[in-house]
Amino acid sequence: MDVRFIKTSRALAHLAGGHADQTWRKRLAELTKPALLILDDWGMRELTAAQADDLYELVSERSGKSMILTSNRAPEEWYKLFPNPVVGESLLDRLINTSYRIFMDGPSYRPNKRPGQTPTANRAKSRS
Repeated sequence: MDVRFIKTSRALAHLAGGHADQTWRKRLAELTKPALLILDDWGMRELTAAQADDLYELVSERSGKSMILTSNRAPEEWYKLFPNPVVGESLLDRLINTSYRIFMDGPSYRPNKRPGQTPTANRAKSRS
């Protein structure tokens, strides 16, 4: 299966670069092509109008293709990140109403990756 993994911020920067050098359609096609697109860190910060428009186009073009979004925010919090509520509602309607949601709760795995830390010590800290 053809899969593309990219941070949402990098996908947006990639598309923004296409506006600057007139390759936007080509760049959009690159993100539309894979059978599965994984957008990591979705909804980390508020979007500009141009970013929201680019995301709308990306999601619309990928209609019928699989996407995975990872986010530290609940879907209900995503709406306020869009400067234009009509664009936000339209985009999120396409995503949320046709999706399966998997919510994960618990301590972060990242402390286990810190130098000098042992996994056991981190689990004990996260339970306190």
